[in-house]
Amino acid sequence: MARHLPARARVTTVVAAAVLVLLPPAQAHAGAIGSTPVATFDYEVGGVLMKIPTGCMFTHIIRGEGRKITYQNASVDCGFVGALNAGFCNWRIDFTYADTNNKTYKTSRGKTHTKCEIHPLRDNAPQTLPRYGKACAHLNINGVRRVSQCHHITK
Repeated sequence: MARHLPARARVTTVVAAAVLVLLPPAQAHAGAIGSTPVATFDYEVGGVLMKIPTGCMFTHIIRGEGRKITYQNASVDCGFVGALNAGFCNWRIDFTYADTNNKTYKTSRGKTHTKCEIHPLRDNAPQTLPRYGKACAHLNINGVRRVSQCHHITK
């Protein structure tokens, strides 16, 4: 025995289908997040030896579409023993951009922070890159690059 929808239900179904056909497709967005362990190292600040123990991760987040970056951020998060350290002194986070031949064409150099912080963080302004390739974030301590994290920017 065949069952039929009432006329009102058929009209509602047809209208809903028509609306779905008329709606523009959702815009595609891309994003990436990656973390790299910060290796243990020692450095000196004002004659005091500072030690960065294990347990810290350098994280780089990027959102956008194609060559357009709508959000970019890099930070350090520490857990376990790493959370007990005095922090990172004289730190700076830089963002670099390289083409598909791995040739760096742009560097956004961050400010050097002399105050010791347990959670260094930097946001970068939205931008449209002139080329595909990769975007990287780099953590520098006392002017020495200690860790990097990169994402490929592709079509």
